Amino acid sequence: MPSRFLPPDFDAAKPIALIAGQGRYPVLVVDAVRRAGVPLRLIAFKEETPPALYDSFPESDRRMVLVGQLGKSLRALREFGAGYALMAGQITPKRLFGGLHPDLGAIKILFSLKRRNAETIFGAISTEIEKAGIRMLDARSFLDDHLASPGVMTGGSFPISREYLEHGILIARESARLDIGQGCVVRKGTVLAVEAFEGTDEMLRRAGTFKTDGTLFVKTVKANQDYRFDVPVFGQRTLEVMREAGLHAAALEAGRVIMLDKPAVIAQAKSWGISLCGFE
Repeated sequence: MPSRFLPPDFDAAKPIALIAGQGRYPVLVVDAVRRAGVPLRLIAFKEETPPALYDSFPESDRRMVLVGQLGKSLRALREFGAGYALMAGQITPKRLFGGLHPDLGAIKILFSLKRRNAETIFGAISTEIEKAGIRMLDARSFLDDHLASPGVMTGGSFPISREYLEHGILIARESARLDIGQGCVVRKGTVLAVEAFEGTDEMLRRAGTFKTDGTLFVKTVKANQDYRFDVPVFGQRTLEVMREAGLHAAALEAGRVIMLDKPAVIAQAKSWGISLCGFE
């Protein structure tokens, strides 16, 4: 089995359709799936999916859609003969609310939702895909080696005391439970910032406007996280923003937060004096 996150009855002969958003995340998935020898197809979003990733697929194995074109996406899945679908990569948050191009299928879903946020929208889309007989895979599939691991991943001792680490974890988990966000920044028992609609980068920048000695960034998931989509990630960009904001410690939930290019992220963090630890 090429990944512990695949279902026990996974059939490696059936194509996987990758529904790809922004950034390095879908690129890593493509590389890993290709190494595993599993047939792969691509559904890309205009102005979201990396152009180089789209160009790496032959025309017969790729489709370009606008964000919100659910019907066109479902047709593409059927044309591909896909047995599985996997979502990877962020869609610009504001596009989900102000930049959608919904077709009739998407409009029907949107009107059925009592709450409209990334989780409810992508959850409803995942359900529609599975109704079409295509199994949604855990979004961590094939990226086992890129998950946060327990302990101080950058070596040495962690600069945040156990008491303040546990406080940060508590705040992050409560925020996630309330569907506010999956991260927070705390300092010596005080909450400096909580991640919400603006995303991780803006939260880190806000936290950087306060006194930053002893600050801690915590990234977690909800207790009932739906791993078909919206798996939290931590990558080079996050490190850069932490450095700019003057933050020097991050705690990531082990086995649940994806570290994009994990070896490179750890090496860069070490060189910048940023300590990374995984918690369970």
